[in-house]
Amino acid sequence: MKLNNLVKTNKKKIRPGRGIGSGKGKTGGRGIKGQKSRSGVAIKAFEGGQTPLYRRLPKRGFKSLAPDNIAIINLSYLQKFHDNKRIDLNAPVDLKLLQEKKVINKKYIKLKILGDGELKNKTNITANFVSKQALTKIEKAGGTINILEKFIKKAKIKIKKDGASLEVLKK
Repeated sequence: MKLNNLVKTNKKKIRPGRGIGSGKGKTGGRGIKGQKSRSGVAIKAFEGGQTPLYRRLPKRGFKSLAPDNIAIINLSYLQKFHDNKRIDLNAPVDLKLLQEKKVINKKYIKLKILGDGELKNKTNITANFVSKQALTKIEKAGGTINILEKFIKKAKIKIKKDGASLEVLKK
C-alpha cells in the first residue's frame, strides 16, 4: 500500500440548486417548473390526463360477502391421520371431532368428504356433503356415512285471490 494507490475519499458532494456553475444549478436536475419539480410530490398512476392503465383494464373476479364455510377433506387424509394416530377411524368421525383433534380449522361450519385415496378401515362418518366416489369407497371398506340434512329455507305463504285457501311454497 502506497500513498499514490489509495482510493480518494474526499470527493466533493454534489449540492443541487447552488448556481449554474455547480453543474446542478437552477432546476437542480428536476427538469423545469411544475408539480413534479417540487419536493414531496408523488403522482401515482397519473399518466398526464390519459386514462390510467388500472381504469382501462376490465374488472375481474368476484369475492363473495357470505362464503360457504365448508371444510373439504379427502379419504386419503383421513387414512393418513389414522395411520399417524391423530384420529381413530373406529370411532364415529364428524366435523366436531376433526376440529378437536386440530385436523380442520374451527372456522368451518360444514364438512364435505371427497373420494381421493383409499380407506382401509371400517368407519362411521357424519358429514354435510359427500362425493359419489367417496360414498362408494366408504361402503366398499364396510363403513357407513350419515349425511346431515341441508338447511331448509323458510317456506313462503301465499294467499290466493279468493282469500279462502292458503298455498305453501317451498324454495
